[in-house]
Amino acid sequence: MHKTTRREVVRATTLGAVAAIAAPATAQTSSESRGGKQDPREKHPRPPFLAQSQPWPGLAGQMNPRPDHGETSYVGAGRLATRKALITGGDSGMGRACAIAFAREGADVAINYLPSEEPDAREVIELIRQAGRKAVALPGDLRDAGFCRQLVEETVRQLGGLDIVVSNAGRQQSRASIAEVSDEDFDATMKTNIYAPFWIIKAALPHLQPGSAIIATTSEQAYDPSPDLYDYAQTKAATMNFVKSLAKQFGSKGIRVNGVAPGPIWTPLQISGGASEGKVVTFGATAPLGRPGQPAELAGIFVRLAEEDGSYTTGNIYGAGGGQGQP
Repeated sequence: MHKTTRREVVRATTLGAVAAIAAPATAQTSSESRGGKQDPREKHPRPPFLAQSQPWPGLAGQMNPRPDHGETSYVGAGRLATRKALITGGDSGMGRACAIAFAREGADVAINYLPSEEPDAREVIELIRQAGRKAVALPGDLRDAGFCRQLVEETVRQLGGLDIVVSNAGRQQSRASIAEVSDEDFDATMKTNIYAPFWIIKAALPHLQPGSAIIATTSEQAYDPSPDLYDYAQTKAATMNFVKSLAKQFGSKGIRVNGVAPGPIWTPLQISGGASEGKVVTFGATAPLGRPGQPAELAGIFVRLAEEDGSYTTGNIYGAGGGQGQP
């Protein structure tokens, strides 16, 4: 199995630059579009996929096939005009799809990511700017409480306010047995997935006005945990519960809180240790649609939960699992 080196990543980034941003692989069939409709089974790539792995946290730009975040497909309609959003994990996966959609809907966007994810993040920043919106890049490690508080303050300072918080960043590492989960692994997952949202939301609250929205990324793992995701699944159950708790707490402030629960979605989370090497090849095959979802297929859910038309939706979990069942 090929192990992608950091030298290869840097070289690919230099050669590809932003020209490669809008080149996600998609499945093409003669029946792809009929009267504006598409067969959801064939809309995007199906397994088997190429065996591949990357060091944590992985880069979308080095995946094969490259994930579709809506770079060429998402068309906005001004649904988030003048809004100001902070998205954690905004360099790839659902966070990237969310950033693209929000910008094309009229929002200014700040994204957080790890410094090693800079090649992906630069692409997102350019896409936000191409949409005519202000883009702010805020790299840093969410496991640090001080950084989380600084992240919020910098977002407010550079965007001039804060209306939407998307708590999306997550850490997932597959371990066949609890005996293989080290104290360091467990601590890193808990701090990224549970502590960071606590620190960020607490810091953001004084800046959020009535009409603001908080959206958290949970998972099907919250209610149907896999045996090899012992620690990750716990954090997603906690995420689902803090959504429901804070929705009740913040309702009187006019602030809505909702969650998005993806099923198998093709992101760097999977090929950087989040799934076993064997599962990567067949990833998404057991879904009734026969394939994993693409981040672009969730972008509209995040927009719906942030826009004004969703004003009576709070404390809810929206799923996108390809037919595997949702909360």
